[in-house]
Amino acid sequence: MLKEKVKYAFYTITHPSNGFYEIRHRQKGSVPLAILFVFLFAVCFSANRQYAGFVVNFVNPMEVNSLTEMITVFVLFILFCVGNWSVTCLMNGEGRFKDIVTMTGYSMLPMILTQIPAIIISNFVVQDEEAYYYLILYLGIAWFVLLVITGVMTIHNYTFGKTLITLICTFVAMFIIIFIALLLYSLLTQVIAFVQSVYNEIVLRM
Repeated sequence: MLKEKVKYAFYTITHPSNGFYEIRHRQKGSVPLAILFVFLFAVCFSANRQYAGFVVNFVNPMEVNSLTEMITVFVLFILFCVGNWSVTCLMNGEGRFKDIVTMTGYSMLPMILTQIPAIIISNFVVQDEEAYYYLILYLGIAWFVLLVITGVMTIHNYTFGKTLITLICTFVAMFIIIFIALLLYSLLTQVIAFVQSVYNEIVLRM
């Protein structure tokens, strides 16, 4: 069963319109597999920052915190899915939340496939040959963007223009969610500090 799901994921990234249509209307996708792809991309992204050759890597590997970077990838993934779901609910989108999660996770597969060879090549290229490394990375990113656009357009039954507007609104929604989260965190911190100060005052007066 897992083998068939993985095989279908590869079919989806090469036939995105049909693949995402089947995910939306015939339940062909797998949310756990999509989450696994996000995890694998997070691992590959962190590995690239640590093990890419010195010619293309301008980050000190000793300063890379893999756990933090992996959490950041997952947070951005969740923010995109929640933001897109929120926006498409207001714009008559037909996709469900699990469809968005599956579509986004599957769309990350090309970046996983390109990160690994890019890391290997980066350790063999010399100065003025780093273009090969960036070409591979940009190919994966371009493929990812194309899949996301096609996926949003297919699962929500949007036109191309409406899809672009939806994606712009999704990023705006992500920033709004981040702003609200930071605001709540700041408010909660102040409340906790106030409660602690009141408690300390009571303890000192007793």
